[in-house]
Amino acid sequence: MPAPTSTVVTELAELLSGPPEQVAPLLLGGLLSHGGVTVRLTEVEAYAGPADPGSHAYRGRTDRNAVMFGPAGHLYVYFTYGMHFCANVVCGPEGEPSGCLLRAGEVVAGIDLARERRPRSGDRDLARGPARLTRALDLTREHDGADLTRGPVRLELGEPVDRVSTGPRVGLRGAPERPWRFWVTDDPTVSVYRPAKALPSGRRAGP
Repeated sequence: MPAPTSTVVTELAELLSGPPEQVAPLLLGGLLSHGGVTVRLTEVEAYAGPADPGSHAYRGRTDRNAVMFGPAGHLYVYFTYGMHFCANVVCGPEGEPSGCLLRAGEVVAGIDLARERRPRSGDRDLARGPARLTRALDLTREHDGADLTRGPVRLELGEPVDRVSTGPRVGLRGAPERPWRFWVTDDPTVSVYRPAKALPSGRRAGP
């Protein structure tokens, strides 16, 4: 893949520097590439830092979420449930942590590699869900902080998607009412919506 020109890098940085709920739909239809596989993004979620109880940055900066406080256009990767990696595109102005979780996509190049990484999945499900997407692309915590304009993880945005649906984010107790999940309408690779599970009696919800 050829190196991006300075104009392309600048344009991408400018597009990603807006509020997450505005950046998120711009990511739909974009191409994310790594490890010989390219995924067309079909579903994302926006998270707005200290103003958003659903965000990892809601309680401030930590070693885990430090990348979110840096410039837009980098990848924030975290480990969850002791078994999965999830990836986010950092957006917004530097110092104002926000990001877009990459929830699902369609493998459009390197499908044989993606099948090897997810051997028990059909082609529709290879990147259908945030943990599946990172597995198909072979993304791990090692890629936390990667500059998406320079590789080895590369993001390319295309023309805006014509039909975009919105709704509540998946599995959140913090700010569950915000319609900050965005997906390509009727795309078969979009994941299934699941609300947060109810807490056992006596337990308090938290971000």
